[in-house]
Amino acid sequence: MNRHTLIAGAIATLAALTFQQTAHAEPKYDKSLERGRYLLIVGGCNDCHTPGFAESGGKLEPKQWLTGSDVGFQGPWGVTYPSNLRTLAASLNEKEWLQRARTPMRPPMPSPSLMIMTVEDLKSVYRYIRHLGAAGNAAPEYVPPGQPVTTAVINFVPVKPL
Repeated sequence: MNRHTLIAGAIATLAALTFQQTAHAEPKYDKSLERGRYLLIVGGCNDCHTPGFAESGGKLEPKQWLTGSDVGFQGPWGVTYPSNLRTLAASLNEKEWLQRARTPMRPPMPSPSLMIMTVEDLKSVYRYIRHLGAAGNAAPEYVPPGQPVTTAVINFVPVKPL
């Protein structure tokens, strides 16, 4: 065997290995996106983070998902707003996303649900949101208890019947 044949064989082997790795990596990533989409749906993320989602019976297109809302949730903690997860995910790397997901948040965000998700599940959610791309505007900032609010709110204060 001459030197050119050896080099050609090495290049062909390297190309085959690269193709094999790419072919195996892509479906795994697709499965991660599918998993992230599924978790967002069953987790009810769109119910709060997508304006009009609940009212439409979940019929909004994914391009409208997770852009945050200016309707606040009012309770003893003050008023919180569902954040724009698409701009948030675009501003964080995966490690920062994982740290954020493991940090307790104000109600009604179900922080305990995020905290029991696996790292792979949280990565899948992050990847799906990043896949959607940044869109929309920032939600209003948190309003402490007793401060004036200028947006619509959903009152989360239990009221006893008369």
